[in-house]
Amino acid sequence: MNATPKQKKLISLSQFILEEQLKIPHASGEFTALLSHLVYAAKIVGREVRKAGLLDDILGATEDTNVQGETQMKLDQYADNAFNQSLKICGHLCVLASEEHENIIPIPGGYNIGKYTMAIDPLDGSSNIDTNVSIGTIFSIHQRLEPNSKEPGTEKDLLQQGHLQRCAGYIIYGSSTMLVLSTGKGVSGFTLDPSVGEFLLSHPNMKMPESGDIYSANEGNASYWSPEVQAYLQKIKSIEGGKKPKMARYIGSLVADFHRNLLKGGIFLYPNDTKSSKYPNGKLRLLYEAAPMAYIAEQAGGMAVTVKGERILDLNPKDLHERTTLIIGSKKEVEEFLTFVPKA
Repeated sequence: MNATPKQKKLISLSQFILEEQLKIPHASGEFTALLSHLVYAAKIVGREVRKAGLLDDILGATEDTNVQGETQMKLDQYADNAFNQSLKICGHLCVLASEEHENIIPIPGGYNIGKYTMAIDPLDGSSNIDTNVSIGTIFSIHQRLEPNSKEPGTEKDLLQQGHLQRCAGYIIYGSSTMLVLSTGKGVSGFTLDPSVGEFLLSHPNMKMPESGDIYSANEGNASYWSPEVQAYLQKIKSIEGGKKPKMARYIGSLVADFHRNLLKGGIFLYPNDTKSSKYPNGKLRLLYEAAPMAYIAEQAGGMAVTVKGERILDLNPKDLHERTTLIIGSKKEVEEFLTFVPKA
């Protein structure tokens, strides 16, 4: 007779954060409370994503464009509103920035001013919404420049280097809804259990494999990439000497492509291309996409650099919507890419 399987000890995100808080002397609980507001909005957005095929007012594009000049999807606007409404009145932020807004989002009058900042991409990969492909939310948290100040935060508080992040993470809305985050002590993954409405620790101490067989890139633009990037791609696809080429896997949603490579190993490439006069320095946003993902990658043992070999977390952002190239993934794969980068 088969033995009854042992019940896995389940730790909720709330328990996990509280336990981490206890390890920090003089912790005030502000950061823990801030994350609870983020998680609340994520649950609402996740619920709407699951219903997307059933409701006319969720699928499809709007007549609006965002600050990037990109057409906003209906769910884009819904997610942006959900996160903004929950976060700007939480009492733990001094300033908020969203990829969908040109300027900072100030804290409304009458609400407490906190010591943290947040930059958020409310819905990454939104062009995939109508085809039921995994999409996600990316967030980055810094401590304000003057932690004891009670004045509203400014753009300067947001324009900090990535290695100074206090927390970074993403939520992926896929076959399950999962939150992956780091507070600077490794990476943890939590899966939403709809039956109890809680994110439960499902992937403790996540580590990106040192190498991997997957590469992710939009090769439709390869002819416009630099000779160095083209040479690298040629190398990893080569079968010379009986070598096995790497496998191409590209979803077109940064969260989904990164999440797969985090679990299985590999490399994601988003170079700049010569045909683009609008995005000569690359298309991904430094504050909202590249820096938080780089933080997760490094905390999991991976690497993240630009096509010039600069460490993403060392870049000094000069603008809320500054763009960058991004090469991110397993340590050995990124190191191999760097051998193709011209030495300064």
